[in-house]
Amino acid sequence: MLRGSFRLFAPILAVALFAVQPAAVFAQDGAAAIDGLSLPGISSFASPRGDEPLATGALGEITLTAQLTDKGSDIGRGLVWRVFRPEAGPDGKLPLVASAQGGTSMFQLPPGSYLVHASYGRAGATKRITVGKQGKRESLVLDAGGLKLDAVLSGGVRIPPAKLKFSIFEGDSTSDGERALIIPNVAPNSVVRLNSGTYHVVSTYGSVNAVIRSDIRVEAGKLTEATVEHRAADVTFKLVREAGGEAIADTSWSVLTESGDPLREAVGAFASMVLSEGDYTIIAKNRDRIYQRDFTVVAGRNQDVEVVASEDAAIDPNEGAD
Repeated sequence: MLRGSFRLFAPILAVALFAVQPAAVFAQDGAAAIDGLSLPGISSFASPRGDEPLATGALGEITLTAQLTDKGSDIGRGLVWRVFRPEAGPDGKLPLVASAQGGTSMFQLPPGSYLVHASYGRAGATKRITVGKQGKRESLVLDAGGLKLDAVLSGGVRIPPAKLKFSIFEGDSTSDGERALIIPNVAPNSVVRLNSGTYHVVSTYGSVNAVIRSDIRVEAGKLTEATVEHRAADVTFKLVREAGGEAIADTSWSVLTESGDPLREAVGAFASMVLSEGDYTIIAKNRDRIYQRDFTVVAGRNQDVEVVASEDAAIDPNEGAD
């Protein structure tokens, strides 16, 4: 019942595109191993202590820059920098000693060893640095690119953005066949920054069964634009006493698949939903009467389905009972 197609546009250079002001910046989840020491999830580091000022003794100056690729230009905005002490505290967390947002950033820190983490959207990298008395410069290569997702109906018809959403999962599945969710509810035509690699993308049109799954590769320093084609349509049901008549209120609706499995229920004079192309049965219940009708969804063809409250459409509620 789940049908559709997938089109992947060739990645294009997009360093300039990544410089747009982000609506929100998120740190990368998960751990990044550095010389056997794991960086904790961003939610589990220790906040800087107010009773431990950094301006004690001589401070070293270090400038941090980040690039999408090893030959890319410096990222000018949208970065989140976090500097940690490399030894975990009594609570088992790496103490956060400094942070900054924007592009290239300069920190003044006591000489010593640190772990620095740079996040750019959902892309990120971690590096061990050493601060001395002499100023120095360190660069982090994020090995990241961008992903821009959209979907259309048959014939290239646009889908209302409010009815469309994407979820991005890790490309590899676990031993139980599950994939880790990276980002849910991604709006169409928004640029998501990700580390290079293959991701599993789920496109959902409506909230019933119009779902398309695709594996998409993100390349470092490039913007990958992907468009999927949903073979589905928007269907509105109403119970009427005669063809073209007014909808009868207080009606309960049940949509069944071609094999008779329940798919979706609703209540009201009108019931609207997006369904994947195929054959279905709609059952309408009003008071103590039950009516049904078979119908077919054609991809890209929105339609109103009327169920006429007639004896021909009525079914016995006790049918099949012992």
